[in-house]
Amino acid sequence: MYYINNKEYKCSVAVTLDIFNDRWKLAIIWHLLDGEKRFKELHETISEITQKTLTVKLKELEEKNIINREVFPEIPPKVVYSLTDVGEKLKPVLEEMYNWGILYSSAHGEITGENSCYVNLGKK
Repeated sequence: MYYINNKEYKCSVAVTLDIFNDRWKLAIIWHLLDGEKRFKELHETISEITQKTLTVKLKELEEKNIINREVFPEIPPKVVYSLTDVGEKLKPVLEEMYNWGILYSSAHGEITGENSCYVNLGKK
């Protein structure tokens, strides 16, 4: 058994699925893999997400200690998001998901145009 914040899980996969229960969280993490970003940068990069949803998902990831939120005492306030050490550990998982998505798309569809989810993973 696994216990996190008074919640019981029978399987480690259940823990993972509970944390990453939607597409937005993984997209946010994916785009933070190449370095810290401000809210506006994330919103522009993940253009399909609403500002409200992005705010909610960032808060949820922060509560799970996957991302850091750093506020700089400036006017206007500067807020930067980055991955925690635990969040960084998702890099190989997301790289494999990225590669699998290419393989699947090649086998069952087609790939055209620019890859809008590309992150320069070689930086780290």
